[in-house]
Amino acid sequence: MPEISRFFGIIIAMYYNDHAPPHFHVRYGGQKAIIEIETLALMEGNLSPRALGLVMEWAALHREELREDWTLAVRQQPLKPIRPLE
Repeated sequence: MPEISRFFGIIIAMYYNDHAPPHFHVRYGGQKAIIEIETLALMEGNLSPRALGLVMEWAALHREELREDWTLAVRQQPLKPIRPLE
């Protein structure tokens, strides 16, 4: 699973040829979640409120880049790194 960003111990990644709707995967310690790109809805998993808030803030800032990486992943092309939350 290619990592596209990392900040405050949170790892953001996408799978190649993953199922719709467009989404990204989050790992934070032992926690895992899947977040839909368009709605920023938590599709699966669980994150602490602090981690979820940071992920949502980051995703809102980088939604277009997430869409672009999703398209690349579907096409089996290298994903572009996305700036971390600072």
